[in-house]
Amino acid sequence: MNRIYSPAIFLLFLLLSCKKETPPAPKPLEIQIVKVLQQDVNLESEFTGQTFGQSDIQINPRVDGVILSLNFKEGGLVTKGQVLYTIDPLPFQTKVSEAEGQLAEMQARLAKTKSDYEMMQPLAKMNAISQRELIAARSAYNASQAAIKAASANLKNSKIELGYSNIVSPISGLIGISKVRVGDYVRPGPASVLNTVSDLGDVRVRFTISEQEFLRIFKEISKKDSDLKNASKTISILLSDGSIYPEKGKVSFADRQIDPATGAVTFEAAFANPQQLIRPGQYVKVLIVTDVRKDALLIPQRSVIEMQGITQVYVLGKDNKVEMKAIQLGPAFKDSYIVTDGLTANDKIALGGTSQLKSGNVVTPQIKEWTPGQGQAVK
Repeated sequence: MNRIYSPAIFLLFLLLSCKKETPPAPKPLEIQIVKVLQQDVNLESEFTGQTFGQSDIQINPRVDGVILSLNFKEGGLVTKGQVLYTIDPLPFQTKVSEAEGQLAEMQARLAKTKSDYEMMQPLAKMNAISQRELIAARSAYNASQAAIKAASANLKNSKIELGYSNIVSPISGLIGISKVRVGDYVRPGPASVLNTVSDLGDVRVRFTISEQEFLRIFKEISKKDSDLKNASKTISILLSDGSIYPEKGKVSFADRQIDPATGAVTFEAAFANPQQLIRPGQYVKVLIVTDVRKDALLIPQRSVIEMQGITQVYVLGKDNKVEMKAIQLGPAFKDSYIVTDGLTANDKIALGGTSQLKSGNVVTPQIKEWTPGQGQAVK
């Protein structure tokens, strides 16, 4: 039996088959939201510094001669009075022997002239000899006494020179690489440096501050009840690998003048060095608190959007709607910015904008806790 479909039923079937499904409404964007922090902030400035030992003493020869031995391990610890270098002592031993012989000769001469003078004194009283002979004997005796003093001084000096053939360490500390080897000929003089010994119990760090910065800090610290006065008492140093040195330091002194060539003032700070991690000659970053901001407003740097010189953030408003708002930024603090205008301590902002986020969007906020200097926000 053939079925016949009416035109109306066929048209209805066609319309139903062509009808498109309505897409579901898009879900609100999930956006990380952080709260604006309000806290006291100590702002640090960086200055380039160089390290020195508490005592860096150069080792120089005081007599000339050939190096016979090096009596230390390069780069190792030495103690005060330890023999570091030995210069060939033979020439100085010869001088000592000669001086001893000369002194013995002078002592024999002194004994003879003394005996002659003492023998002539009673003869002179009896007029058995002339006064001229007595005076000559006395002069010979006095000359022998002077010769004894000269010979004794010569012997003492020869022994001192012999002692200088052993070059000893003036302090306990760390010794460097020797600039001479066995067999080298050395002689006294400021240019003849054999080595350097450094006392690393404490280390010194020298750095410079510009005249303008120095004046600003000095004026701020001089104010009554200055917050900077206490905050800048201790300083830190940043090592070349980016790590903070664990020991805190204190400024020891400032130079008496501003260097006219650089327009800067040289400062020196002292740091404990219990593990001898700091060695002389290192370059470090000196961190000093140069400004204190009370109740500063902080936001993460990654939350800031800059367009055509205008800094903006997305602020979470009522009904989870975000609006872009222009703000004024102050100095950076770790991985955050200080906000000087445009936000309050009660505001909440988007941690990072996306290309899909626009003003007026309703979002699903994911509240995150954050702390300056600890990288990305964490739950």
